Amino acid sequence: MLRMFLSLKSSSRSSQEDEHRRVRSALAEPSKTRCDPCTSLTVWRKSLVISCNGFTVIDSYGDVVYRVDNYTGRPRELVLMDGSGKSILAMQRSKNLRLLDTWLVYGGEVGDHCTSTKEAIFYVKKCINILHGNPNVLAYVYWCRSSEKGYAYMIEGSYSHRSCKVVDQTKRVVAEIKRKDAMIGGVSFGVEVFTLIVEAGFDPGFAMALLLLLDQMFS
Repeated sequence: MLRMFLSLKSSSRSSQEDEHRRVRSALAEPSKTRCDPCTSLTVWRKSLVISCNGFTVIDSYGDVVYRVDNYTGRPRELVLMDGSGKSILAMQRSKNLRLLDTWLVYGGEVGDHCTSTKEAIFYVKKCINILHGNPNVLAYVYWCRSSEKGYAYMIEGSYSHRSCKVVDQTKRVVAEIKRKDAMIGGVSFGVEVFTLIVEAGFDPGFAMALLLLLDQMFS
């Protein structure tokens, strides 16, 4: 009986892995070339780990470049990993009640036991529209180690419609989230599959971290 269960479990895992490979191949964009001035990534709101929620980020060649696993509900901490599972950035909700809907972002993996030994790189604060003149603004990004006043980046648009732009203080677009019409096996992914475009000179991992926080703030 145990042998039969393990066989069925192995078969199920193999079937899901085949499905993931098929989807990744279909979502790849082979027309892209490595000399493109910007990075175009396909974001799939699904974990490659069985029985987990999360995100899988695929480059134009079908390779997994970023992933998030165990993404359920409204966690206090998120970890962005590379394709091999190595932690790149960790995001924690601020415990300061005055900083409502604010996330601190750290390099690597961070837990409650070591937050006091690591300094946050930046923090992202959700914009409360009734307090601002521009209802299109979703959030502001601030560098923690900078002596400059004001925000480093502003995020505007609509995350629910997967139409957002990250702009710097000069209003230059450095990253953009766009809808991607994808249909695999006759099933449309809708807003579960979309595109993240990152301009040259802007860190794609940083852009993906901002996307994860938008998902927490506006989903």
